[in-house]
Amino acid sequence: MAKTPNAEKEMDSVNAQMDAFSGQLSSLNIDEMNKAPKLETEQQTKLSQDQIQKNNEVYLKPKTQIGCKEKFNEKFRDAYNFDKEYVNFIAENKEIIGESIQLWTRPYPGVPAQEWVVPVNTPVWGPRFLAEQLKKCSYHRIIMDNKTVEDNGNTRFYGGVQVQNTIQRLDAHPVSSKKSIFMGNTKF
Repeated sequence: MAKTPNAEKEMDSVNAQMDAFSGQLSSLNIDEMNKAPKLETEQQTKLSQDQIQKNNEVYLKPKTQIGCKEKFNEKFRDAYNFDKEYVNFIAENKEIIGESIQLWTRPYPGVPAQEWVVPVNTPVWGPRFLAEQLKKCSYHRIIMDNKTVEDNGNTRFYGGVQVQNTIQRLDAHPVSSKKSIFMGNTKF
């Protein structure tokens, strides 16, 4: 079966478009993605100070722990001691509202990996590194800027790839705004 000149021309055009598209995808880097605006959402849990004080104190402990053969670097002992302090926060699952969050943490080399099950929309006490990891859970929505061109009756789509926005998947908020024990520039 012989290829017609039009079919070869069409295949070359498609190959060129695919090469341009893959080049645009590879040019996206994390710095450009982080420049995307963050999609604002409302906080799911709105508790009054009375409700917070009446709530039972829930202290989180790891569900599973896996040891580590690496030796802990003592230069990071002060930072680790700060990060493992228990803080009071409310976790939110913004993707599957109301479902508890299951995640693994290993904040420093030489520390065991721990699996946590965090209840959502209720005040809990957990290590600061757990709250910080929840705060970092986000993703970028990438879209293609579609443009159409009509060529000999054939419609073709082309366009550039761009990051539309950043979406927070999981979140953690400090419980009390009166007296905050959170430090640092991320409130944790």
